[in-house]
Amino acid sequence: MTVVSKPFRAALTDSVQRLGSAITSRYPENPQPLAEPPAGSGLRPVMGSYGFPVIGHAVESMTSPLAYPREQYRRYGPVSWTGAVGFRVVTVMGPDALQQVWLDRNKVFSSERGWRPVIGPFFHRGLMLLDFDEHLFHRRTMQQAFTRPRLNDYLEATWPLVDRTLRSWKPGQRFHMYDHSKQLLLDLACQVFIGESPTSSAARQLSEAFDNAVHGGQAMIRYPVPGGVWSRGLAGRRYLQSYFRNRIATRRAGNGTDLFSVLCKVESDDGAVFTDDDIVNHMIFLLMAAHDTSTIALSMMAYHIGKDQPLQTALREEARSLPDTPSIEQLNEPTLLDMAFKETLRMHAPAGTLFRQATADTEILGHYIPANTQVALNLHASMRLQQWWPSPDTFDPYRFQDPNSVKELHAYAWSPFGAGAHKCIGMHFGGLTVKAAMHQLLRRYRWSVPADYTPLMTWGTGPTPADGLPVTLQPHTN
Repeated sequence: MTVVSKPFRAALTDSVQRLGSAITSRYPENPQPLAEPPAGSGLRPVMGSYGFPVIGHAVESMTSPLAYPREQYRRYGPVSWTGAVGFRVVTVMGPDALQQVWLDRNKVFSSERGWRPVIGPFFHRGLMLLDFDEHLFHRRTMQQAFTRPRLNDYLEATWPLVDRTLRSWKPGQRFHMYDHSKQLLLDLACQVFIGESPTSSAARQLSEAFDNAVHGGQAMIRYPVPGGVWSRGLAGRRYLQSYFRNRIATRRAGNGTDLFSVLCKVESDDGAVFTDDDIVNHMIFLLMAAHDTSTIALSMMAYHIGKDQPLQTALREEARSLPDTPSIEQLNEPTLLDMAFKETLRMHAPAGTLFRQATADTEILGHYIPANTQVALNLHASMRLQQWWPSPDTFDPYRFQDPNSVKELHAYAWSPFGAGAHKCIGMHFGGLTVKAAMHQLLRRYRWSVPADYTPLMTWGTGPTPADGLPVTLQPHTN
């Protein structure tokens, strides 16, 4: 994997953030209604502003992923609108607004149409980009790839690769935890999802193509300029399509236990199977959904554990009390590791923003939403609202120690995996992967970050450290 210079990446992100602040200061907020509600409807308009011409508030949204939505929430409440590269987006925050969109009782919020302008060209017809009855059919069929026996197979394939990878890490004072976590989880995706050895040339090409496709969905210039991010993303998508399509027949005839092989053979309750196109589209999407989100969770959990040495000691003692390769049941017990995992997801929602589009005139919390309105569900900032989480910016795994106190919260106050029909189908697999990697990491290493260090954050699928997350990594000795 090609790694951009960390100082350059951090400096570039910092410069973009400063530019965004300078632009915003020259174009102060001028609140306007998104649209006037129909007369006599009793609905209120959604308030907000477009921002800088053409790009709107896109720079602030990407480079200040927590500060900017918090300011919007302070100004306008849980439903507001903003400008983003040529179109208007309604943002919803807080558990009440999220609940209404997720439950979608009137079936007016399309996930496919919401995601299409964001990542559609790169993750076309993945599970998250399907709607209603079609989505339900694909989800029920795909669920067979995430049964307990399948999860056991995936976990068994995970352990040896994690062990080999961690043994190869070279401790030091500026060990970039985010970048190494990303490579580890890409290797896991190749092995567990695709059945491809991470050391093969095909795996290297897959990793590069996948990385380009993910970055393509984040491009500011959304046009195929030769050599540009968008063009590289489209080329990555074409390579992934070719790779999967050319191997489907072999996987259908084989007895592999990797996710690709499983999807080639699963059947619905009435005997229907995925078409070749379905398999290609689902595999490309699942790579993105599983890999990028898990990378954020693993690396940001490592960051907080690195800042809190007593917590790290307690977690290590817990890890050493378990087998080297715990079972699913042991990894899912309500342990300190599980609490730290949940708190990491609360503070750094890996799928930080989800998208929908209204297919008809509707409302959210009494605000008028016209048909064809793009809607962004901001999970990241929603789980950092003080109304539901005291000291929301403090990493405190013990929030989750008492199950009764968690139950007293709003049902959607902690919702990193989404909810409703599109709740993450791989959430159990993703949690097992992250906790398995952290379990081995704690048993093998100790690490720290300076008390005054806070990573410079940018935006990927969620809040992402722009500086590679440097830590001091050392072998752990008894």
